[in-house]
Amino acid sequence: MIPQSLRELLDATDGQRQADWEGRRVWLAREAWGELAVSLQGAQVLHFRPDGDDAGWLWVTTTPQVMPGAIRGGIPLCWPWFADESPDGQGPMHGTARKAEWRLDAVDEHEQGVELHLSPETRLHDQLVPRAVIQANAQRLHVELITEHRGETPVKYTGALHTYFSVGDTHQCRIEGLAGSRYLDKLKGFAEDVQQGEPGIRGAIDRIYQSNRDVVLDDGQRRLRIAKQGSDSTVVWHPDTELPSDTPADVARRFLCVEAACTRVDPVWLVPGAQHLLATTLSRES
Repeated sequence: MIPQSLRELLDATDGQRQADWEGRRVWLAREAWGELAVSLQGAQVLHFRPDGDDAGWLWVTTTPQVMPGAIRGGIPLCWPWFADESPDGQGPMHGTARKAEWRLDAVDEHEQGVELHLSPETRLHDQLVPRAVIQANAQRLHVELITEHRGETPVKYTGALHTYFSVGDTHQCRIEGLAGSRYLDKLKGFAEDVQQGEPGIRGAIDRIYQSNRDVVLDDGQRRLRIAKQGSDSTVVWHPDTELPSDTPADVARRFLCVEAACTRVDPVWLVPGAQHLLATTLSRES
């Protein structure tokens, strides 16, 4: 599910192009392998629909914030911290990367699809430098957030690929692959517990699962496999009725977040010259 204005831009696209949407520059593709839309604000994937699927896999709010606000939906890049975990406690929610302007460094054909390389227009950290790689084809969507240490002292950071999946009804969703995992429940003051059986969504949920396994999201209409690299945290989030201001009530149960993340459970320590890869791969589950 995406806003009608973005849908109209995609429908008017033949091949690849850039356009303006909601005050932001977006890169669009509509080709034989499928569709892709990426905002250059935040290097954020907004839409992906492979050939053969009737609808896209990602959700974007129909009432996005005006610039310089962040877009709720798609796959925001949370960096160099996740949630409110900035080192001084004063930084913006989910870090600086998601609102920053990114440049499109290269567009390459890849496995009958496309591969984008992006980097920030300005420096976002005094020692760390991120870049993003997005690959899309008729079988999968793959997103990488690569962090390189170009400074002189070790740095600890967190981050996430905050994926918003489009679903028929959140309360009909089931996530397979987390049974037996320990988790921190943010709605209960980060109380620790163990997942009994596979989680279903019946109300508000905000959990950090200590798991590096693939999971499958089943909403009763479609099954998507969510694989990842460089992550020992899987975040599952839905606000239920406590909706953010940019999310209309009539679409409250049309999305669910399942995120590859590095959180307080598994922060990344980088030494000078090192780099870290955080990645997620979405594909159909047969």
